[in-house]
Amino acid sequence: MRSITRRKFLATSAAGAAVATAAGFMGNVRFARADDEIVIASLFDQSGGLDVYGTPMTMCATLAVEEINAAGGLLGKKLRLISYDPQSNMELYAQYAQEAALKEKVAVVQGAITSASREVIRPILGENKTMLWYSVIYEGGVCDMNNVVSGATPLQMGDPVVEYGMKNYGKKVYYIGADYNAPQIIGDWGKKYVTENGGEWLAKNLFPLDVTEFGPEISKIQAAKPDFLYTCLVGGAHISFYRQWAAAGMLKKIPMVSFTFGVGNEHKSLKPEECDGIVSAQPYFQELETDANKAFVQRFQDRFGGPDKAPYLNSVGSGSYIGTWFWAEAVKKAGTIEREAVLKALATGMSWDGPSGKLTVDPASMHCIQDVHLAKVEGGSWKVFQTIPQMRPDDVKDRCDLTKNPETAEQFTPQI
Repeated sequence: MRSITRRKFLATSAAGAAVATAAGFMGNVRFARADDEIVIASLFDQSGGLDVYGTPMTMCATLAVEEINAAGGLLGKKLRLISYDPQSNMELYAQYAQEAALKEKVAVVQGAITSASREVIRPILGENKTMLWYSVIYEGGVCDMNNVVSGATPLQMGDPVVEYGMKNYGKKVYYIGADYNAPQIIGDWGKKYVTENGGEWLAKNLFPLDVTEFGPEISKIQAAKPDFLYTCLVGGAHISFYRQWAAAGMLKKIPMVSFTFGVGNEHKSLKPEECDGIVSAQPYFQELETDANKAFVQRFQDRFGGPDKAPYLNSVGSGSYIGTWFWAEAVKKAGTIEREAVLKALATGMSWDGPSGKLTVDPASMHCIQDVHLAKVEGGSWKVFQTIPQMRPDDVKDRCDLTKNPETAEQFTPQI
C-alpha cells in the first residue's frame, strides 16, 4: 500500500473543503476570516522526516472538518482548517503556534506529533489561551487543563503489552527506543512495571532519529539473551532495525513487543517475514471489526484515492479525526467556541463514540478513558486478539488532579 503524496492530496482537496494550509500543501496561503466561519488549526509534520505520521494526520483532520461541514457545520457556521507544516522543525513549531494563537486566533490547535514538539507549543498556546488537543500515543504525565489528550499513555497501552510479554515469553526484558523525551520516559515506565512485577530490566538503549545501522546493538541484544525485546523506535530511519533484526535471524528467536511499531505503518513497508509475530497494544487499528470503524475506513479511502492509494489508518493518523470530532461535539455541548466553556464541557466527564470506540474525558487529567487492543502482525496485517475495555489514564493520578488544582501546567515523570 503506497502512501498518498502531498501533491496528490492537494489535487483531491476541493476549494469547498474549507481547508487552507500554511507552508504545507499550498505554501503560505491566507484567507480573510468570514463572519460565518470558525477557524481551527492543525500542526502536523507533512515533510522533514516525520511526514509518514503527519500526512495521514492532516488527511484525517481534513476529513473530519469536511464531515462536520457537510452535516451543517458548527453552531451555524462552517469550519475552516488551517493546516500548518512545521517540517519536523522545532523553530517552525513555535512560529506557527504563535501565529495560530495570535494572528489567526484559532479556536483550537490539533497538534503536535512528537512529545518534543508538543512541549514546544504547549506553553505557547497555554500562555495565549488557545486550546491544544493532543491525539498521539505518548509517554504520559502531562497535567495541563489547556491540553486535552486523546492519545493513549504507557499505563493504557505500555503496561498491557509488557504484561503480555512477561506472561507469554518470560521476565527478562530488553528495551530500545528513539533518543528523545517520549521514548526515554516510556522506557522508564516500562522499567517500573517490569521491576514491580518481578521481572528483570536488562537494558534501555536509545538511538537518534537518523540512525540506520543497528548491527552492534543487535549483537548486544543477542549477548544479553532477553526473553523478549520491547521497542519504541520512531521514524523512517529506524525501520532499518526491523529489517536487520530479521536478517540476523532473530525475529523467530527472541519475541518482540512494541509501543510504536505500526504507527508509522512499518508493517506495510516491511515484508511479512521481517515483522510477522510482533505484538503491540494500541487504541486503534484499521482492522477493528466494528461497524463504526468499517464505515470510517471506507469514507477515508473513498476521500483519498481508494484502498490502494490511501494510507493505512493507525492510532496516530486516526487520532486527529477523533480529536477534531470530539472537540466539535464539546463545542456543541458548550454552545460556544470559547475556550473556558469548551474545557468546562469536556471536564464534566464528556463521552464520545468514534471509530476506536467510546472515549470519556477524565476530569482529573484531561486525558481520555478508552479501549485498548492487543494485536499481532500476521501476513503484514494486524490480527486483534484481545480488547481491554475502558483503560484509565491514571499514570500520574497521585500527582495530577486538575479538579483540585486547575492551574497545574507541567509534565510528571515516573517515580522509580
